[in-house]
Amino acid sequence: MRHSPGRGRPAARRVRAPIIGAVTDDDRQNGPSARRALPALLGYAAVRGVGLLALALWSAAAGKSPHTLLTARWDSLWYTRVAEHGYGWSVTLPDGSVHSNLAFFPLLPWLERGLGAIGPLSAADAGLVVSSLASLAAAWGVFAVGDRLYGRRAGVCLAVLWGALPVGIVASMAYSEALFTALAAWSLYATLRRHWVTAGLLASLAGLTRPVGAAVVAAVWVAAALWIARERRVPWRLALGVLLAPSGAAAYVLWVGQHTGGGLFGYLDVQRQWGNGFDGGAAFARFVGDKFTSPLGALAGIGLIVGVALVIWLYATGVRQRQPVPLLVYTGIVVVLALCAAGYFGSKPRLLLPAFPLLLPLALALSRWRVGRSAVILGALTLVSAVYGAFWLNGSGPP
Repeated sequence: MRHSPGRGRPAARRVRAPIIGAVTDDDRQNGPSARRALPALLGYAAVRGVGLLALALWSAAAGKSPHTLLTARWDSLWYTRVAEHGYGWSVTLPDGSVHSNLAFFPLLPWLERGLGAIGPLSAADAGLVVSSLASLAAAWGVFAVGDRLYGRRAGVCLAVLWGALPVGIVASMAYSEALFTALAAWSLYATLRRHWVTAGLLASLAGLTRPVGAAVVAAVWVAAALWIARERRVPWRLALGVLLAPSGAAAYVLWVGQHTGGGLFGYLDVQRQWGNGFDGGAAFARFVGDKFTSPLGALAGIGLIVGVALVIWLYATGVRQRQPVPLLVYTGIVVVLALCAAGYFGSKPRLLLPAFPLLLPLALALSRWRVGRSAVILGALTLVSAVYGAFWLNGSGPP
């Protein structure tokens, strides 16, 4: 892909998306400093601020507490219980299935417990603080990836776009999406710069946060394999990073297997009880097909098909634009796991939230427009996201 000269930053830092991303002297001197990322962080904070304001106004009109919606419903309750009482608690449903808190990976509740232990915050409020800080770290990491590939303006647009997603309000909840995206984005950035130990360590922490941490591990491993094939040597830092990457997820999965007596498949058994599993998208296809039994449902079904088509188109555009292979591997796995897994279908948009590289083609296009035009588009998206987020959390919300 060709880039217009003279836009954003010097050509030395413009990466044409080679196999894993080249490291230049300019990269070493000018990493993603807070000062360079400041416009992205301010823009992202403004987007989330508008979203929280809309939630507060909508909740007040509905007679609900926005604090409760953000900290004490759905998965946030499960994370809080793990933080307060540890693992081993479960709920048996009328159909006999058992929902165990072992399904929830431990890093977020560990942080909730640690923050609550050193201050007056409850575990739920500590989770809100962790997610708020993690969402800023995620926006910074998202900016760093976009900045490295296509320049500062593209990085800013990417961070703001990520914040303005319709389900972006999840990053302001006591959920693990913001924490995971922060770890994933910075691990990918470290991978692009061939900082193998950092990439592996962050991938390990991502693996302690959500099952989809496997996507980060795969990105690190594929990048390392391609680098070894090209350079025909294995530096010790690369080897260490490769070994570190899966250690977090592996440790937790093995522990669950030992705790449940299920061995290597113990965690899969826990997920199966929740109704989760990989079926290649068959259940989701049936769910969409069932929508066409009524005129109103048909509109929802068409909307779902358009949404999936948009995700596929964005991914294909990233391939055509020759995004670095680690980004394509990571994004592809996140998308496949989100769309092709059985389970509660209303959660699929939320599960796609960490797939921020899908937004790179849009961010690149916005960065090439006049500032005023880009600002209008991003502002409009922010308002739509704020209204939708407020409506969503006051309604069915995420599971």
